[in-house]
Amino acid sequence: MHVFVTGASGWIGSAVVPELLGAGHTVAGLARSDASAAALEGAGASVVRGGLDDLDLLRETAAASDAVVHLAFKHDIAFSGGFADAVGSDVAAVRALGEGLPEGGALTIAGGLLGLARDGVPATERDTPAAASMAAGRQVSADVVLGLVPRIRSSVVRLSPTVHGDGDAGFIPTLIAGARRRGVAGYAGEGSARWTAVHRSDAARLFRLAIEVAPAGSVLHAVDDEGLRIREIAEAIGRNLDVPVQQVGPEDAAEQFGFLAGFVELDSPATSTITRELTGWAPTGPGLIEDLDKGHYFAPDAGTKY
Repeated sequence: MHVFVTGASGWIGSAVVPELLGAGHTVAGLARSDASAAALEGAGASVVRGGLDDLDLLRETAAASDAVVHLAFKHDIAFSGGFADAVGSDVAAVRALGEGLPEGGALTIAGGLLGLARDGVPATERDTPAAASMAAGRQVSADVVLGLVPRIRSSVVRLSPTVHGDGDAGFIPTLIAGARRRGVAGYAGEGSARWTAVHRSDAARLFRLAIEVAPAGSVLHAVDDEGLRIREIAEAIGRNLDVPVQQVGPEDAAEQFGFLAGFVELDSPATSTITRELTGWAPTGPGLIEDLDKGHYFAPDAGTKY
């Protein structure tokens, strides 16, 4: 298949592109900058210059494709107080991609799992987010995509809040930065809140399987670790930084956790049983704790994105 990938040079996209190429697909990647374009060309993909707001370009490029993997999202706007604007831009982009893709084409988009679980029960692929949950915003785009069935074989891949690996600059490095800053690996409350995690290579494989074999209308979970407690993550950080592990009170939460201060007590376990049955996906990468203990997260040049 010829596959159009948005967010192709990002953390997940830069793993999805070689995953697709390695499986024999051709890839065109959306790139806003010269650096992104060069990275895509170096990986063996063709380049489409533009951004998420170039709706005509998205529509036209999708029309020349057999499948689309939509990973781009305006995270910089979302995490600086403009989440609604980021969601609105995403919905418009998804509509344009769906309008352009030929009948019978495959379209999969990224969604989120943080905040999906309710009352401590692990979320499954059949669950939908509560209106006030963290996952609800991205559900708008998911509803648009799933509404394209049967004309399009569409699916949604809900990502774990932690998609980890060497080079990660997201949530886990933010927690590590706080531990370095305060000399404490911290957790909120009793540290019992659970997060899911998946290695980047496994997430990339699931996006490939989504366009290749997932049934129309599928919701898939990129979940390997189904419910790591925040305290377990703090203990791994403390062990690797050789700093104490302790509870952090509300008065110190912003300094310790940064923008994650409002999220570290969200209990959000989830399963991927249905995903594995539908697609044959079987994670092979290391779990999060094993990955932390490899040491690369604690290298001097490791950084944060947010």
